Amino acid sequence: MQRVDDILSGNSNTLRSILIRAGLWCLSQPYAAVVWGRNKAYDRGWKKVSKASIPVISVGNLTAGGTGKSPTVAMLARWFRQHDIRVAILSRGYGAGADGRNDEAKELEVLLPDVPHLQNPDRVASAAIATEELEMQVLLLDDGFQHRKIHRDLEILLLDAREPFGFGHLLPRGLLREPLRSLRRADIVMATRSDQVDAKKLAEIRTRVQRYNPKAAWIESEHHPVQLRSSLQELRPIEWLQGKNVLAVSGLGNPSGFHETLRACGAQVVESISFPDHHAYSAADVQEIQRIANQTQPACDAIVCTGKDMAKLDTPRVGSHELWSLDVELQVRNGSEVLQEFLERIRSTLRP
Repeated sequence: MQRVDDILSGNSNTLRSILIRAGLWCLSQPYAAVVWGRNKAYDRGWKKVSKASIPVISVGNLTAGGTGKSPTVAMLARWFRQHDIRVAILSRGYGAGADGRNDEAKELEVLLPDVPHLQNPDRVASAAIATEELEMQVLLLDDGFQHRKIHRDLEILLLDAREPFGFGHLLPRGLLREPLRSLRRADIVMATRSDQVDAKKLAEIRTRVQRYNPKAAWIESEHHPVQLRSSLQELRPIEWLQGKNVLAVSGLGNPSGFHETLRACGAQVVESISFPDHHAYSAADVQEIQRIANQTQPACDAIVCTGKDMAKLDTPRVGSHELWSLDVELQVRNGSEVLQEFLERIRSTLRP
């Protein structure tokens, strides 16, 4: 991952790296044209936007990879449920298995058992089901920033504070899914993992955001580990990780944040295995995890994965090693009053 980052960021200036960047830039131009045309069609009203009969809150990002959408959606869902408001999550269902549910759906079912999660690429259809059949009061769009087909009453855009702007280029030259001018659509811009950068960098990110969208509310959040969980729903306190030698296993777009969180909990990450985002684990993958766990030096005390990965691995052990997932909650550390105001505004419009 670091080598890829060095190439995309321009930190590596070997001839090979320069040629790779040039090739990726050429490949990014057709993608840029498609994104520009699609956004222009929505901006001009050439593409129809459907409006649900209940409030819709979108949580999304500008860059490929994990920015903390699922923890943010879970935090919002908990807030509404704490206020006895019926809320449903709508997602595309990328990487869904034979049962029609993907890893994020399975993870959220464990964390939010009383919140329906509808997965369908046509989220207008999902919104109709949630509203008319399930009688929901609020809808949360997971990864909704690029899904402009449905109107949203609140647009929350997440930026990973460690690399917020995707190396300044669209895919595949950089990590941007849309150009930075799309920041203008956001009502709230939230810097996630803000505890993993210094105050100077946060200020620089905020200044750059305000150049594109001076009206957007600014919020800073962090990923807060709360406990360890087994596939049997057994729980352990986060303090158990102190001084433990762990093998970190993840299928994330950007696994470095997960590794950093483990270290912040006091764990010694003696080895890590990173699979692609939404990876479907095979028997061979499990055997490879077991092989590496058996060979770590110093000896591995446990294997720790993310909640999404546990949903797919679904086993309490890999060989002789215990397997635990890390439950992470998103906590707002700056701007909580602002977020509360937006949510209360949504709440004030609801009918029973």
